[in-house]
Amino acid sequence: MYEIDLNIFTKKAEDQYQENMAFFKRLKQKKPKNLDSIVHQLHEEVFSEIDCLTCANCCKTTSPAFYMKDIERMSKKLKIKSTEFISTYLVLDEDESYMFKSEPCPFLMDDNYCAHYLSRPLACKEYPHTNRKRFHQVLMLSARNTLVCPAVLEITNRLKRIFL
Repeated sequence: MYEIDLNIFTKKAEDQYQENMAFFKRLKQKKPKNLDSIVHQLHEEVFSEIDCLTCANCCKTTSPAFYMKDIERMSKKLKIKSTEFISTYLVLDEDESYMFKSEPCPFLMDDNYCAHYLSRPLACKEYPHTNRKRFHQVLMLSARNTLVCPAVLEITNRLKRIFL
C-alpha cells in the first residue's frame, strides 16, 4: 500500500486529462472484446496497492447522485423523514438529480471513513466503476474520474500500456 499525495495526484491527473479523454474515445470506438476482463484484473491489482481510506478524494470533492431509494434508506438510518433529508443535505442539479449541497460529503469522518457506510447511496457503492460489467458503457465517466480517483488514473495508465 502506498500513501496518496493529493497535490501531486491532482497535477498529474490534470496534465494527462486530454490524453486520457482521447484514449477513452478511441477505446470506445474499438470496443475490445476482452476489455472487461482486463479492467477487472487491473482493478484488483491497483486496489491491492491503494487504500481508499488514505485518500477519500471522491468523498471530499464530488457528490454522488441520489435515487429515491438512497434517500429513503439514508433517511431511515438517520431517523428523519425523506423530505427533511432532502432539505437538509440535498439540492437538485441541472440534470434534476439530487446531489449534496456542498462538499465534502457531510458523512465523511476525520479518519476518511463514512459515518453511514452500510446505508450509502448506490453511486458510492459502485464508485469508481472499474469493476463493473460492460465497462465500455462508462468509458467517458472513467475519463472524468481520472481527475478524482488516483486508482482510476493508475488503471487508465496501465490500460494505455496495453492498448496503445
